[in-house]
Amino acid sequence: MPSPQDTPARRRAFRQLHAEGCFVIPNPWDPGSACYLAKLGFKALATTSSGAAWRHAKADGQMSLDEVLVHLREMVAATDLPVNADFEGGYAADAAGVARHVRMAVDTGVAGLSIEDSTGDPDQPLRDIATAVERMRAARAAIDAAGGDTLLVGRAENFIVGRPDLEDAIRRLQAYAEAGADCLYAPGIKTRAQIAAVVAAVAPKPVNLLVGATTELTLADIAALGVRRVSVGGALARTAWGGFMRAAQAIATEGKFDGFAVAASGAELNALFRGD
Repeated sequence: MPSPQDTPARRRAFRQLHAEGCFVIPNPWDPGSACYLAKLGFKALATTSSGAAWRHAKADGQMSLDEVLVHLREMVAATDLPVNADFEGGYAADAAGVARHVRMAVDTGVAGLSIEDSTGDPDQPLRDIATAVERMRAARAAIDAAGGDTLLVGRAENFIVGRPDLEDAIRRLQAYAEAGADCLYAPGIKTRAQIAAVVAAVAPKPVNLLVGATTELTLADIAALGVRRVSVGGALARTAWGGFMRAAQAIATEGKFDGFAVAASGAELNALFRGD
C-alpha cells in the first residue's frame, strides 16, 4: 500500500493526466504485469475485472467484493503509478451498498474507479437510467465524503451487453456526467463517428476509449478525435492466455514444444523483478 502521503500525490497526477492530451492506461492483471507496464513508461494503470477473474480461475463477474478489494490493494502496492479500479457495478444491489463499497475501494488507495450500469441479467442487461444515476450519485457522495480526489468514471455498457444503441448510450453518459462522473466511458464503440459523437456529447469532460482488439485507428487518430485516455480491458490478459494456451495445446495434442519459441527470457524477467 502507498503511504498516506503518496496516495494524494498519485490522485493529483491521475487527474492531471485527464486535463489535456491523450494517454494509454493499460490493464495489468497481476502485480508482475503491472511492474512490467510501469517499466515501459506508462503513466497510470487500470485493473481489469476479467483478467483478475481468470487469474483466480473464475469467469468475469464472479469475484466477490472481498476478493476484489484484496486485488486492488496488491495492484496499488505493485508500482508507484496511479491505479484506476474496474469496480463493475459496485458489487451492491442498491445505491446505499454502492456508496459503502465505493468507500472501501477508495480506502485501498486507488486513484480512480468506474461504476457501470449493466445488471448481469441477459433479459434485462441494463439498469434503467434513473436507477443507474442514483447509483452514480451514491458513488460520487462516497468519494466526496472521503476527500473527493478519487476520479469517478461512469460507464454505459450498451455496446458490450447486446444493446448497441448510441443515442441511449449518450443519454446515459450525459446523465452520469450530471450525477458527478469525472470521466465517461462507453466500452464497445469502435467507429470514428461513434467516438466523435460521444466525445462531443459529454465535452468538456474526458472520455475513455476501450481498444480491446486490433484496429485501423492509431493512438494519434484516437487523440485527434478528442479522446483523453485509452484502455485495453482484458486484451493484454487474453493475449498472454492465448500464447500459453497455444503452447500447452501443442504439447498435449501434438507432442510439440514449438510454442516456446516466443517465450520471454527468464533472465530478463528475473532482472525486471530484482529491479536491475
